[in-house]
Amino acid sequence: MHSWTQRLLTAATTAAVLLAAVCAAASALDAFHVPAVQAQAHVTKINRFHKQINGNDKVTLTFNVSANLESLFTWNTKQVFVFLTAEYENAKNSLNQISLWDHIIPDKEHANLQLEVKSRYPLIDQGSSLRGKKVHLVLHWYVMPNAGAMTQGRMALSEFKLPDAYTS
Repeated sequence: MHSWTQRLLTAATTAAVLLAAVCAAASALDAFHVPAVQAQAHVTKINRFHKQINGNDKVTLTFNVSANLESLFTWNTKQVFVFLTAEYENAKNSLNQISLWDHIIPDKEHANLQLEVKSRYPLIDQGSSLRGKKVHLVLHWYVMPNAGAMTQGRMALSEFKLPDAYTS
């Protein structure tokens, strides 16, 4: 006959194995989920474009963001982290990415965004190479599950051209 500690250990081991199997199944089922994200972003105003004292270009923007991210949510999704970047090329780097805005979406009910926002983070370039530069707006997202691996995605939305001269 087994002691009560051996029986407790057997029950705990069985529960842990079942929990691990459920987590593995949740992660495996999410691998087959293909989201259909719909989004748009457009720059409505270049608030300020100037050269800083240290010689770097700095731009603050206002833009519209509309996105339907409901398809990213499954029964295994804890939250979604979404952010908008400005991407451009210059002589030093083939790809420069600057985060302009970010947001955490806690559930499916808050996943339909219709916003007009001022960039939370300014677009700053080392040097003075932003004048007349073509900039692409790209939406990125990270899906954080309750169990399993975090997934990510991105969608190019629009592009705009910065002015050839500084504004104030």
